[in-house]
Amino acid sequence: MNSIGEIHDIVWGPWTPVLFLLVGIVYSVRIRFFQIRKIPRWWDATIGNLLRDRKSHRESFRSACTALAATIGTGNITGVAAAVIAGGPGAVFWMWVSAFLGMATAYGETVLGIRYREKGRDGGWMAGPMIYLEKRLGCPEAAVLYGFFCIPAAFGMGSMVQANAISETVSYVYGIPEAAVGMILVVLAGIVLAGGGRRIFLAAERLVPLSAGLYTVAALAVIILYAGNVPGVILGILVDAFSFRSAVGGVAGYGISRCVSYGIARGVFSNEAGLGSLAVLNGSAEMASEELQGQWAIFEVFFDTIVSCTLTALVILCVAGSGTAPEFGAENGASLTSLCFFTALGSPGGYAVAVCVVLFAFSTIIAWYYMGRQAAEYLGGKISGKIPAVYTVGYLLAAFLGCFGAMETVWEISDIFNGLMAVPNLAALMLLAEEIYAPGENRDP
Repeated sequence: MNSIGEIHDIVWGPWTPVLFLLVGIVYSVRIRFFQIRKIPRWWDATIGNLLRDRKSHRESFRSACTALAATIGTGNITGVAAAVIAGGPGAVFWMWVSAFLGMATAYGETVLGIRYREKGRDGGWMAGPMIYLEKRLGCPEAAVLYGFFCIPAAFGMGSMVQANAISETVSYVYGIPEAAVGMILVVLAGIVLAGGGRRIFLAAERLVPLSAGLYTVAALAVIILYAGNVPGVILGILVDAFSFRSAVGGVAGYGISRCVSYGIARGVFSNEAGLGSLAVLNGSAEMASEELQGQWAIFEVFFDTIVSCTLTALVILCVAGSGTAPEFGAENGASLTSLCFFTALGSPGGYAVAVCVVLFAFSTIIAWYYMGRQAAEYLGGKISGKIPAVYTVGYLLAAFLGCFGAMETVWEISDIFNGLMAVPNLAALMLLAEEIYAPGENRDP
């Protein structure tokens, strides 16, 4: 346990958020802060086009939903609460900073994912860091390493952790035994996964708008009820982001460094910009242009962190700060979020969060399966053709096992492999930064 924790602290030490931010800054400069300067433009290119002509833009939307399915997981509900508990309200501000820079990273890696993608053995697209590491940078060893790190990350963060969230929620709310939840989950997930990439993308297209819409409505209802607290909460976020929260002068800097660290880390963990997952999932869109799908990637990070995570933070800070719920630290992330919704909306609020947790987690399970499957297919072509079949069985088994017991160690191990995934991808992004330009510039790399 201690050794795992030590490895985790090394992989996700202070240098890691800085590296993500550095790549985000470089790509923001490359696209001349398009993600901030041209919000109406990328909004119109994504949601606007979808509303005007859903049929023509359905493939791009479907890939975007799958990418959102991978990123909008239980972390948007529980992880934000944990960040606020540990880092204070100011962590929310640094979460915003990481998101705005992450939008540029997401755009860049999506463009590279589509530019260098190739057809797989099943006729579908193979895209992502593994492909541009080998095909563009001529570094197959780094590509293989990325694939090796991706599979255990999928087993842990994508399967076991999400299954555990479903099991805990369903068992608590409906009293269904964990074993029964596990079997039902494996059957339902197996039905979706058996249909391959197309069925996964179709399922995500339906689940993500439903779950995101329900959660947004529930969160807005709470915020409206506590509207009088909102100005003070916003001011508190901004003040706390730059204040020395420790009372002892000798360790005054610790408060702000902790605040920055937790806020940036939560943004990275939530939207995954820089991990390479967005390059894989957006790169699988049929007939997608680099620039259009890149703008969808900007929207994905925006909705995941700026919208979804911010709603969670406002709910917690408005309700918990009203004196009607426990102070920070009295509950863990999951319990505090659920308690805030229950306090504000009563039983309907508690049930709404429970349904959202199940939908978010199931969406993440099927999306991360596709991520890991792409890695397994790549490694299968390099090492053994049996890897993809073994991966599928292992993934479903991991989902079943995840329904039992605590997940703290699995979280730590998954975080380690997520960090290890990021290293070759971030290195590739830095080396290929000169190929990326703002949408509409149409320059050759």
